[in-house]
Amino acid sequence: MNTIPQLAKLGLFDARVPRYTSYPTAPHFKNDVRPGHFAAWVRSLPRDSRVSLYIHIPFCRRLCWFCACRTQGTSSLSPVAGYLETLKAEISMLAEALPEGVKLSALHWGGGTPTLLSAEMMTDLAESVFRAVPMAEGGEFSVEIDPNEIDDARLEALAAAGMTRASIGVQDFDPEIQKIIGREQSFEVTEAAVNAIRARGVTSLNADILYGLPHQNRAKITESVQKLLSLSPDRVALYGYAHVPWMARRQTMIPSDALPTPEERLDLFETARRLFVWDGYDEIGIDHFARSGDSMAQAARDGTLRRNFQGYTVDPAPALIGLGASAISRFPQGYAQNMSGTGDYTKAIREGRFATGRGHAFAGQDLMRARMIETLMCNFRIDREEILKDWGGNTALLDDMFGKAKETFGDFVSLTKTGLAIPEEGRPLARIIARAFDAYEMDKAGHSHAI
Repeated sequence: MNTIPQLAKLGLFDARVPRYTSYPTAPHFKNDVRPGHFAAWVRSLPRDSRVSLYIHIPFCRRLCWFCACRTQGTSSLSPVAGYLETLKAEISMLAEALPEGVKLSALHWGGGTPTLLSAEMMTDLAESVFRAVPMAEGGEFSVEIDPNEIDDARLEALAAAGMTRASIGVQDFDPEIQKIIGREQSFEVTEAAVNAIRARGVTSLNADILYGLPHQNRAKITESVQKLLSLSPDRVALYGYAHVPWMARRQTMIPSDALPTPEERLDLFETARRLFVWDGYDEIGIDHFARSGDSMAQAARDGTLRRNFQGYTVDPAPALIGLGASAISRFPQGYAQNMSGTGDYTKAIREGRFATGRGHAFAGQDLMRARMIETLMCNFRIDREEILKDWGGNTALLDDMFGKAKETFGDFVSLTKTGLAIPEEGRPLARIIARAFDAYEMDKAGHSHAI
């Protein structure tokens, strides 16, 4: 059966919807969550519990035109050194607020370009983190690595600090596409970085690749995926390029008339997806793939996969604490985001207060709907018994939501006594179906294409 017309009718090719790495999504954060909330939420964590920590490094040697992250370019390490001093002060403040015995289940350095740091800076930052919050046994330390911005000294420093997983950005290996998106990175440079990472005993490797880039077609994405497969990453994120030049001005450098149509984007995704599956990868959620022996594949099989601001995760910690400018934390009570500008962030920390600028305190049905959306995005189903047991047993409300979803999406959702599920042919609609369980108004301009 050709489902393309039906998918089109339901908005797959023209809808703009959230990626749902949080609920409510970040555009709904308000400035009524302040440093006092962050401090109180940290202090309320149970003693001897586990937390996940994200460190944001918002600097790049060069700004890639496709990127919509909050980063700034720098030609020297001088501003980076000043930022790290502020970051270390924030880490010390966090250590003072944390209850006794709290340890890290996961540590992630992201950006920006964390590998912009010198080897000495990396060692200093890692030591500051682990003095404040020790790593739990079996904890994971992952770092985003730019193959163009790494060398032996920095890899040695990361390995010595205990890095267990590396994440490399590929985007696309086609030279024409790389030039247009401002990210020139040859396969040879990428392969050398991968070999150097593994030579230091870091056996877990993630890779990101994009579909929907300018001048990308089936042949080009096939070649790029096959080159990536030759590197045998343990996990792959196949993200759709989000062209939002009204939000990320650097994207105006990318010619919009060279972008594939939404229908072509779906074909690009399906082409890449089939290649990963043919090579033995398990499909994870809407856009990830993992080797069957990887912990993420296991989590997908046993229903423990989670979703946060880094995408899919196996980390079970109830709190994710984000440090650095613009970093977002998630606590059982809500979200707290640091001020985005490095100047405002630095001023707050140097004045001895946390840099929280906005956020969202959970209320009403937030947690119930958050769980429903998360399990749809992770497992393509909502377990009726789980929702009724954990969030008050409001059968009428749940039946109403399920009924409306079935009425809207027809055969692309199925209803049984155990709950609601999205069959395989409906999975391209997962974000749109998740939107049906979102109670907040949405500004479509602030989100990316559904495919």
